[in-house]
Amino acid sequence: MANPTAPFHPIIYVRGYAMTQGEIDETTADPFCGFNLGSTVYRATPEKNRPAKKFIFESPVLRLGSDFGYADVFKNGLDIMDPDWTGSIPAKSIVIYHYYEQASTLLGSGKTPKIPVFAKGLSDLILRVRTLVCLDPHNKIAVRDFRCYLVAHSMGGLVCRAFLQNPALGEAEARACVDKVFTYATPHNGIEMVGLNVPSWLSLADVTNFNRHEMAKYLNLEALYKKEDRVDFLPEKAFSSDRFFCMIGTNRADYEVAMGASRTFAGHGSDGLVRIENASVQGVNAKGQMTEPCAKAFAYRSHSGFFGIVNSEEAYQNLTRFLFGDVRVDIWVDVHEVRLPKGLEKATGVNALYQFEVLASPRGKRWYLTRRVAEEDSVACCSHEDLAGVSKDRPKSLYLSSVFLDRAQRVDPHRESLAYSLTLGVRVPDYEVDQKFWPNQHYEGGYLFRDAVAVEIVPPQEEEGNWHVTYDWQSDNLGLASTPLHPRALKSGKVELPVPFESATTPGIRGKLRFVVSAWNV
Repeated sequence: MANPTAPFHPIIYVRGYAMTQGEIDETTADPFCGFNLGSTVYRATPEKNRPAKKFIFESPVLRLGSDFGYADVFKNGLDIMDPDWTGSIPAKSIVIYHYYEQASTLLGSGKTPKIPVFAKGLSDLILRVRTLVCLDPHNKIAVRDFRCYLVAHSMGGLVCRAFLQNPALGEAEARACVDKVFTYATPHNGIEMVGLNVPSWLSLADVTNFNRHEMAKYLNLEALYKKEDRVDFLPEKAFSSDRFFCMIGTNRADYEVAMGASRTFAGHGSDGLVRIENASVQGVNAKGQMTEPCAKAFAYRSHSGFFGIVNSEEAYQNLTRFLFGDVRVDIWVDVHEVRLPKGLEKATGVNALYQFEVLASPRGKRWYLTRRVAEEDSVACCSHEDLAGVSKDRPKSLYLSSVFLDRAQRVDPHRESLAYSLTLGVRVPDYEVDQKFWPNQHYEGGYLFRDAVAVEIVPPQEEEGNWHVTYDWQSDNLGLASTPLHPRALKSGKVELPVPFESATTPGIRGKLRFVVSAWNV
């Protein structure tokens, strides 16, 4: 029998790294390990000195309770791993993995175990949650049908990956229980400071957890690491990359740890600790070939703090739509042609870096589901050399982001459609000739193309039904989405929606936005 509570499975939260003994003890003393922290401020622009706006986000724990009916599992001062704990728990439970207790001076030895120990503990916790959920007769869930979600911040995502990817770190039956994984600001490819990965010999405060050589061991990637020198791979045989979401922060300026030293050493293109390029995973098949990227989204948020990614509306909305939503949209851009400025058409030795910006927001909301902007170092990039020889039949494809939509969270519950707006911008590059800047006709901050498209989607009412999709570029019909789009069925069961675009200028660009759409949680 199918799980009757789907998609509302238990959520197991795995917190991030605690550097000092004081931070470990503080974590141990907090029942929710920081997942209960909210925020009353919102920084809408990259200018740090501009006053913040007041925007209240109550915290993930409170919102999951008020929005979806989730509850914690503490009872009579005990949590579910305590030997004196009795009873069952509902399917809509928030469970906190208190793995730092054993490292604290309050409840443990004061000595921090390695990540493999934490990974094995996660396996034990999942099986414990399964037992207690299946004990509750109201849930009507058979053991074989039990599923749960893993939601992790920072190093917690590495604990989850170690458990999922390394067969020696836990039970296979526990891994089979995991339905989806969502990570906030996890250093999936390690941490770099001043451009260097932390060395394996630096044992201070367990930062070796983020050394790629050490990561390859506990992530069971040693063979692939020797070939690729990266560890941000998720073997499909261990866990499907299709069920993995990476939330990426892009605001380093608001990360105040070590009096700002961390953001200085992490540099531009980071959340203050984790570099953007290291904050996601890539699926890999049994032959070592890359599969399609896992779902990811970007938010102008720092690694933690008042403007941190965990206590942000943007990350919460991505989390709940990924866990509970109805529709998945993977966003790609296909480049068919780039036109050089007049005077460079026949020049040799030309190079340029094209920056693709994207901002996506659902109808009626005051925040972005994903935000990739040049000033925040989060854009997708492609060199002129990569685009040489492209055509409609031989396009260059770039993955931009993924958005998940949820009918239960529509502004107007009486409308059948799900709608969002996506702004696409392609910056005018700094053209170079023989590695020298070409200043003629260059105006900093210009765009080869910039427009917003509104897309309105009505999912099939039946399993074999048709998708009804309309769109409009907002420069043509502001606020409307009235032009029919005809979906193209893919072998995967998904549908593809191409939206053409072209700049009317020279230099210029031509191509199409490609939305790969599928039903979610079916």
